[in-house]
Amino acid sequence: MTSEPKSATPVPTRAGRREWTALGVLMLPLLLVSMDVSVLYFAIPAIGADLRPSGTQQLWIFDIYAFVLAGLLMTMGALGDRVGHRRLLLTGAAAFGAASLAAAYAGSAGMLIAARAVLGVGGATLMPSTLAMLRALFHDPGQRAKAIGVWSGVMTAGIALGSVLSGVLVEFFWWGSVFLVNLPAMALLLVLGPLLLPESRADRPGRFDLLSVPLSLAAVLPVIYGLKEIAADGWNVRYVVSITVGLLFAALFVHRQRTAAAPMISPELFRGRGFAPAVALNLLSAFGVMGSAYFTTQYLQSVLGKSALEAALWALLPSVPIAAAAPVATGLVNRGVHRAHVVAGGFLVASGGFGVLSLAGPDSLALVLGACAILAVGGVVVMSQIMDLALGGVPVERAGAASSLMETSSEFGGAMGMAVLGSIGAAVYRHEVPASAPDAARETLGGALAVADRVPGLAAVAREAFTSGMRGAALAGAVVLAGAAVLAALTLRRSGARGRTCETPDEPSTLSPSGV
Repeated sequence: MTSEPKSATPVPTRAGRREWTALGVLMLPLLLVSMDVSVLYFAIPAIGADLRPSGTQQLWIFDIYAFVLAGLLMTMGALGDRVGHRRLLLTGAAAFGAASLAAAYAGSAGMLIAARAVLGVGGATLMPSTLAMLRALFHDPGQRAKAIGVWSGVMTAGIALGSVLSGVLVEFFWWGSVFLVNLPAMALLLVLGPLLLPESRADRPGRFDLLSVPLSLAAVLPVIYGLKEIAADGWNVRYVVSITVGLLFAALFVHRQRTAAAPMISPELFRGRGFAPAVALNLLSAFGVMGSAYFTTQYLQSVLGKSALEAALWALLPSVPIAAAAPVATGLVNRGVHRAHVVAGGFLVASGGFGVLSLAGPDSLALVLGACAILAVGGVVVMSQIMDLALGGVPVERAGAASSLMETSSEFGGAMGMAVLGSIGAAVYRHEVPASAPDAARETLGGALAVADRVPGLAAVAREAFTSGMRGAALAGAVVLAGAAVLAALTLRRSGARGRTCETPDEPSTLSPSGV
């Protein structure tokens, strides 16, 4: 009598209605955090008229949220691994809600800046926590891939939706309403989170390395600041020095992680299959998506002459195909297509979007929107797969650190895309504008339009020059993403990142549904 052979690999626990409902609850804070990146686009004029901020204060009102968010991602991701991602998520939701209320009723520019800074702190707790919770909720690799696809689509759509929502709310209400919309979602999360979300944390996390916190901030913030300022104002010694200082602190941060007894970011993460390539490819994907957005938003308003709200509404159209991108990519991998081929294909699609954008003229609304849609689809395909790869290869107790690294690489990639492609576009623009044009006109399209009434024909020339700059930047972006496709095909094949069958499923015992 022979006994049936037992499988050496445990069968992963499949998620049910409770887990999918929890996913829906988690998407609420993710949507709002991503929306808050762009929610002030149309509210700034109303805020300026009411609070009378100085020029510097107005810049900080807009930028402080993104700076604090980027600077604290790694800290909050690692902290969540130690204190529990559900606890950190709910704490962040309470802080985000309270800061939203304070921002809505801020009586001065200083109060609004402070409230936006606290919103950044809350956002830094929410973003890695939502992604880490997916790792804890979905043990089955196929289901986890679908959940991460939803996560990727919601985050991308939130950035596009934020600007439109702010335009609509400011049109019918006062500027504080753009912050009050956060309150119902955060309240719902605080009520349903303890009932639906499991707690997830490391069993023996070790002491939290406090020295790594200022080192990580000193590494991230100067680089992000320098890249963003280069994108806005062009190359300047101050910005290059800022980036250099940040890179020096980054080297110190890496050294600390390699030598500390309990590092904030364990070097073991980068020894996992496919994690290091996933971080690099995520940066390149954000480079393309944000680099293209830098031009297309200006194109819609300054070249085509759309109002801010019209431009935002048109910009929503390319987001429509995103809903199908991640499920299609996940379906291909589940059917046995090598993940390296899917990710490389996503990069090639995005590169093709840049190629289409390089054909634009000064009156090419449909072509530009089509190019944006192609870029968005390719970007979401890449993002969904490499996020799944990065999280699928790490244990649940390190999911927060892994999530924060991926999101930090997105911040760096987006800033680099705007700086590098923006610099290429600006160089072409300055070359195309006649030397006889006023200095302001030779710097930016906005400057040219401001003095166009004094120089006949300048507006048309400047719009054509900007479009030429956009075409040049698009060609550069196409080359970068085509190179990323080759890099993905080589590195992911070597990492063994095939479909779901090669992944090691989670042990059911790693999760504590009761949160204790």
